[in-house]
Amino acid sequence: MATLSVLKFNDPYGADRVLVALQGMQERQMIDLEDAAVVSWPQGNKKPTTHQLHSTAGAGAGWGAFWGFLFGLIFFVPFLGAAIGAGMGALSGSLADVGIDDDFIQQVREKVTEGTSALFALTSGATAPDKVIDELKQYDFEIISTNLPEEQEKQLREAFAHE
Repeated sequence: MATLSVLKFNDPYGADRVLVALQGMQERQMIDLEDAAVVSWPQGNKKPTTHQLHSTAGAGAGWGAFWGFLFGLIFFVPFLGAAIGAGMGALSGSLADVGIDDDFIQQVREKVTEGTSALFALTSGATAPDKVIDELKQYDFEIISTNLPEEQEKQLREAFAHE
C-alpha cells in the first residue's frame, strides 16, 4: 500500500527541493516514489500553482486525475460556491480510503497559503526508513498529514519535531 504524505514548507520552493531529494533516494533504491505533486504559492499570487511528477499520459494519467481532483477540492472549490462543492463532496467519499477526509482537506487549506509550498508524495517500500529520515532532516518542513498507522505517524512526527 502506498503512503500519502503531505509536507508543508514555509517558502514557495521548499517542496521542489525535497522532491529532488526523494528522486535521488529513489535512484539509490532507498524508497519507491510512486508519484508526487507540488503546490507552490509564491508571495503576491492569488492562487497556487501545481505540478505533478509523472506525465499526464499513460500510467501517470490516473494519478494526474487524482491530483487534479484533490487540488481542486482543496484550493479551488471554496471559490466556486456551495453547489459545486456539494457535488464534489459526494465524489470525495472514496478518497477517505487513502486517508483523505474533511479534516485533511481543511488542514491543508489552512496551512498551505500564500508564501508557502507543499509536497504531496505517494511512497512505498522504504528499504531504510532511518536513512530516509536522516537525509530529510536537513530540510525545514511540517508534516501536515500521512496515512500511516497512528504509531508510525507519531514516530515520524517525533523524528522531524523542531527543537
